[in-house]
Amino acid sequence: MILSRRQFIQTGLAGSLLLSLAGWLNAAGARRLSAAEREMLAALCNALLDGALPKDAQQRRQLVALTVDGIATAVAGLSLASQKELGELFGLLVLAPARLLLAGVGKPWREASVAEVSEFLQDWRSSRLGLLQSAYGALHDLTFGAWYARADTWEAIAYPGPPRGYF
Repeated sequence: MILSRRQFIQTGLAGSLLLSLAGWLNAAGARRLSAAEREMLAALCNALLDGALPKDAQQRRQLVALTVDGIATAVAGLSLASQKELGELFGLLVLAPARLLLAGVGKPWREASVAEVSEFLQDWRSSRLGLLQSAYGALHDLTFGAWYARADTWEAIAYPGPPRGYF
């Protein structure tokens, strides 16, 4: 599909507006995740960790919540510039119009199926746009970093844990 000049300009203006709004909503600096951001991250965790999570709904919710907590901890440890960039990404993904436009997910995150979220993630992963690939990489790395930071997940990958000191 080839965009006309008018469509290209309109798309650019709409994107600029969304980025500005996301930046305004997510001022730089250490901050707590909003409820909407936690819902979005939970949906992403459910999709990215689908094969590793238990089938039992209550256990799954608990492990996803722990992983989201781990993501929040990891984000808080990043530089302010990185926190700001992630805040802008999170801000875009929680805004319904941006979620629909960028991710193709029309439902609120808490109602989106694992298949819908997985499809959006795969689209970003294989996108021709480096920005979307980078965003996917950040979401993937934050999720798996938070997941495997917990000792109770190490057995599944036969990781014995960090080396013990020799002193």
